Amino acid sequence: MSASSFLARDRHLLVLNSGALRSSGMAMLRRSCPKLGGLAPVSCGYRCFSVSAARRQILDVATLPARTVPHYQQSKTSSLLSLHWPQPPRNILLMPKLHAPKVTIAAVEFAKYIYNNYPNLNLVFESHIAKDVHESLPFPIYSTSPSEAPTLLAKKVDLVTTMGGDGTILRAANLFSTHNSVPPILSFSMGTLGFLGEWKFDQYKRAWRECYMSGCPVAVEDLVQPHTRGAVAGQQQWEDKPDFKPLAGGWDSVRGNGQCLGDSRTSKVLLRNRLRVGIYDSEGRNINGQLIPTSTAEPDLGPSPTNSSSSSSSNNNNYNNSKNLAPGSSLNPPFLHAINEVSIDRGSHPHLAIIEIWVNSRLLTEAVADGILISTPTGSTAYSLSAGGSIVHPLVKSLLITPISPRSLSFRPLVLPLQSRVVLKLSPRNRGRELPVSIDGKRRAAVTIGMEVRVEGERLEKGADGWRGGVPCVIRASSGDGDDDDSWVGGLNGLLKFNFPFGEPSDEQ
Repeated sequence: MSASSFLARDRHLLVLNSGALRSSGMAMLRRSCPKLGGLAPVSCGYRCFSVSAARRQILDVATLPARTVPHYQQSKTSSLLSLHWPQPPRNILLMPKLHAPKVTIAAVEFAKYIYNNYPNLNLVFESHIAKDVHESLPFPIYSTSPSEAPTLLAKKVDLVTTMGGDGTILRAANLFSTHNSVPPILSFSMGTLGFLGEWKFDQYKRAWRECYMSGCPVAVEDLVQPHTRGAVAGQQQWEDKPDFKPLAGGWDSVRGNGQCLGDSRTSKVLLRNRLRVGIYDSEGRNINGQLIPTSTAEPDLGPSPTNSSSSSSSNNNNYNNSKNLAPGSSLNPPFLHAINEVSIDRGSHPHLAIIEIWVNSRLLTEAVADGILISTPTGSTAYSLSAGGSIVHPLVKSLLITPISPRSLSFRPLVLPLQSRVVLKLSPRNRGRELPVSIDGKRRAAVTIGMEVRVEGERLEKGADGWRGGVPCVIRASSGDGDDDDSWVGGLNGLLKFNFPFGEPSDEQ
């Protein structure tokens, strides 16, 4: 037999053998995979690739593109600001309520919806949340270690979405407590009280659409909803035109381009003031950089950093320098921010605390009480309200001093201008030698005699790159023209039952 005949015979046998292998392999696959015609799964070591789940990964936040910083525009008809994206937001931080399985399921549903319907989104979760949800999501998600989160998230996150109560919003704001710029927060009320939460979760499609498309320059095509027609009919005239050119093409690939509402239809934003807090040792040095941001760990009050401020005047210079930092940059010295309040109290000591309160370098009083609160208007409905403090509208630029169970009945809560500088010191007559200081409910330090807690309102300023300072919260559209108090008044009446009459049933019963 010639060489060519041998090659032809071998090729024929190879084809027969490979066909037999394919036939037997498919038969075994059918027995193990019901979707291919088998009757029941059989454990035979074969994997049914046709029904395999997509690869699920947790990627590093550091690989994401840099943060997109929105612009906030003032108008003549509203005291709220309008949200304008220069391009569609890409990096979205989702923060569901902790230890709430139903909220976690809702977060997975929301993540799938926005990923499937809005292009080029990168979904970010806290590390402990990412471990719980990544197996339920058929696409990669992003996360980072808790130690890196405060730095990386401030540089990468465009928009924060919270699902829970007021505590979840505080948790989101605290991630940026050492930074001068906070991404917009879109909040869904799924917690116990939800006074700060703006949206019900069953409205998440509309809420996300309005926030994501806010300021989109694409022509208006969707005129189905009444609120959309009203917005188009009454074109708003802005006090200042945006000093940037939005990328109109950035929204073109959204599924159903008619979702763009035009640049006159924008989400309203309430900039909530924060407090700037500095803790100083007995030598006047800022020790914020050494404080452990947890509610249980004891801080190390060792030697202060060499670059810390040694006096209030140098502290002021550092604040002025911090205004030139890029959005998301840490402050130097590392001032901590509070969206609710700063508290100093007697802790576990059986004796009342004796605390000196200084306002603008003048001694106001020596308080004898369980403690002292310095609150923002947002925090006026939190701890301060429970301690008997006044309710202050969040648009009032102020800070509050509220005593906690004072010995003197004449010690009443005070409301001061936002620019006031308040210093809390332990009196030498204080019997407890150290008292805990908490910022937004988290214990940060134990102050002793000679140390100071310096507090002032955060300044909201409009620079060349937009507004700086505060926590921008996306607000629902009000029911009336020019009515900025709709959700706040509704919260007082519906949630806090403000001045609810005795002996009358509520409307819900």
